[in-house]
Amino acid sequence: MLPVIALTPGEPAGIGPDITLKIAQTDINAKLLCFADPELLNERSAALGLNININTITDPEKTPAHKSGQLTVYPVKLNKPSIAGTLNKNNAYYVLETLEKSVNYIKNKKIHALVTGPVHKGIINDADIPFTGHTEYLAALTNGTPVMMLAADTLRVALATTHLPLSKVSSAITQTGLEKVIRILHHDLVSKFGISKPEIMICGLNPHAGEDGHLGDEEITIIKPVIEKLRNENMKLTGPLPADSLFTPHYLQQADAVLAMYHDQGLPVLKHVGFGHAINITLGLPIIRTSVDHGTALEIAGTGKADTGSLHAALTLAIELANKHFKLYQTTQPEQ
Repeated sequence: MLPVIALTPGEPAGIGPDITLKIAQTDINAKLLCFADPELLNERSAALGLNININTITDPEKTPAHKSGQLTVYPVKLNKPSIAGTLNKNNAYYVLETLEKSVNYIKNKKIHALVTGPVHKGIINDADIPFTGHTEYLAALTNGTPVMMLAADTLRVALATTHLPLSKVSSAITQTGLEKVIRILHHDLVSKFGISKPEIMICGLNPHAGEDGHLGDEEITIIKPVIEKLRNENMKLTGPLPADSLFTPHYLQQADAVLAMYHDQGLPVLKHVGFGHAINITLGLPIIRTSVDHGTALEIAGTGKADTGSLHAALTLAIELANKHFKLYQTTQPEQ
């Protein structure tokens, strides 16, 4: 049984359509269904000199197995024609509609996972639509509690806080919030990745993990009590550790995931390791969602220069997780 994977290219003026069409030239062991405007894809395909056969369907259950050189599309109409590299706020609703339609089919179990291309937050807000990001929007659609995790090769890095000014990070880390993040991270490593007893390494917030309170006391007052509480529930947690020590082979070879306290504590290391093929995974949602780790790259849209490495990795992981979920579902169902 091949999983049905939804793919939303994201911002139509960016490289999302380019990398979608390029990936359609490859072999994919799944049923791939792209939610997009077929005219946009045909026009961009011609501009890129690609020969992609685009077929449209409106019933995801009829999605065929992917074949190289073909792309199955669920049609979603642009509000205005899109020009590569030129943003148009009139197409903001189109971007959100592709997400809404694909998520609805996942909720109805007609699609097994979602892979998203890059969106442009600014142009969506310019259209007077309150929008803080892909992850938050998908959480609202699914009633989930999102936790951001990026992966590259064997390294997985989740974040206790995401897009905050550094001056607000400390106050955003609370015992309640941190406990919730660790529980979600542990749960999804088990339920989505099939790791029975995940080992999670946890960063401290301050240099040297606070050095016994001399460089900050968040490790003592917030992080350690949460770790000790969850260890008593048999979670395998190590920390809080100084980030400059944690991101070394001695610790990483033991870790199924690392929890960083803030965005630029963990992600520079991950992106150094996985430049060009890192993946953004949203934990805490009742759906499987992976994404590229890059932006819309408007300056190279329509030129053929966009690299598909991150999309290929995101699609590969989505297929792997969808297959694991199906196998786990089979093993947990009562015998008839």
